[in-house]
Amino acid sequence: MKNKISLMGLLGLLGLLGLFTDNPGFFGFFGFFGFFGFAKVLPDEMFKQNVNKASRNAFFTGLVLYPAVVVISTLSLFPFALVFAFGFAVNFAVQILVFSFSLSKYEKSGDVR
Repeated sequence: MKNKISLMGLLGLLGLLGLFTDNPGFFGFFGFFGFFGFAKVLPDEMFKQNVNKASRNAFFTGLVLYPAVVVISTLSLFPFALVFAFGFAVNFAVQILVFSFSLSKYEKSGDVR
């Protein structure tokens, strides 16, 4: 295995739980299969820098997004337990999307800023 980030593709298997539990929320995990595309990418220094930059973007997005979603959900009179579950789910999904799109953008541009 050249690139360990491709192991995130194994999280796509969690999408199969949606078939067995009739919970459509699990189907979003099928998107992780896209990380298998990084299996043949050589993890050189530039790739590692791009992963670090994409991780930073996702971390700070989550740091800002989770409190914002929880506050907005609390003000909209959702049940208390549902507020935190919704905030966590939205935060998780957005962090993964930000990481994926950022890494894709950094890999395409090839800049070393």
